[in-house]
Amino acid sequence: MTTPESNHEVEKNSATLNSGASGALGAPASDNFQIPAKAKEHNIRVSPAVLDAAGKDGDALLVSLHTASAGLTQGEAELRARTTGPNEVAQERQRGWFLSLLIIIRNPLVILLAVLSSISFVTGDVRAGSVMAGMIVLSVTLRFLQEARAGAAAAKLKAMIHVTATVVRDGQARELPLCDLVPGDIINLSAGDMIPGDVRIISAKDLFVSQGTLTGESLPVEKFHDADPKPQNSPTELKNICFMGTSVQSGTATAVVVVTGVHTYLGSMASSITEEETPTSFDQGLSRYTWLMIQLMAIITLVQDRSFAE
Repeated sequence: MTTPESNHEVEKNSATLNSGASGALGAPASDNFQIPAKAKEHNIRVSPAVLDAAGKDGDALLVSLHTASAGLTQGEAELRARTTGPNEVAQERQRGWFLSLLIIIRNPLVILLAVLSSISFVTGDVRAGSVMAGMIVLSVTLRFLQEARAGAAAAKLKAMIHVTATVVRDGQARELPLCDLVPGDIINLSAGDMIPGDVRIISAKDLFVSQGTLTGESLPVEKFHDADPKPQNSPTELKNICFMGTSVQSGTATAVVVVTGVHTYLGSMASSITEEETPTSFDQGLSRYTWLMIQLMAIITLVQDRSFAE
């Protein structure tokens, strides 16, 4: 299970929140459940604004989020979008061609071949130096082209995927891309819909939500619209909160978006995962092989120098 049923910390915040919808809309602070990561101390947590919204009822909830049952106007939504940013859990950093090329050249095996090639040219062995230089150019060029093509193909596939949500704007329900949602939006949910953010249920009828992507549970969980006190074990057990990344198994509901993007529970997880790239097993093995070759070459050179000195 992603969120343990114990070992969570409760922090009392009395100041106005500076992140998520609470910072943008001025929602009061509440308990902040911190969930420690195993590898590093990443800030994987449920937003305090979500925990605060779970304990409020009806009109008080809408007032705290500065919204209404008829939804936001288009102007209000655009203004909030400038503050909260796009509703994306993790924004991939695009690397330029020069940086990509530099990372490829930084490969230990390429560096080793470059050093050997330089030594061959200095010692007058032009043929060996040219062969190794050609190997470097060919290896770097092929890898650069392959990575560029793979990146272009992935971008095209990503552009083909369009996920929308039914949002009430200016009193009318319309289909909008998930990235356009902002805190305070009123959304309609039905079977098969993906939850577009961390939302608080306003009304529900036989609503069952699959939370397996976050908690590992195989069975869907029933959700209600009544105010829910603090969870005894885990924030994901709140009965009136649906988290981004989960999906509606059956039933219908109306909900209000509390936080979006990186401020959601899924967003905090995604941010910790995409902070840095982990070397693959192949890269690690290649690096170990290269350093082994360097050590062997150094030992052979020392042995030969001693034999010549004797």
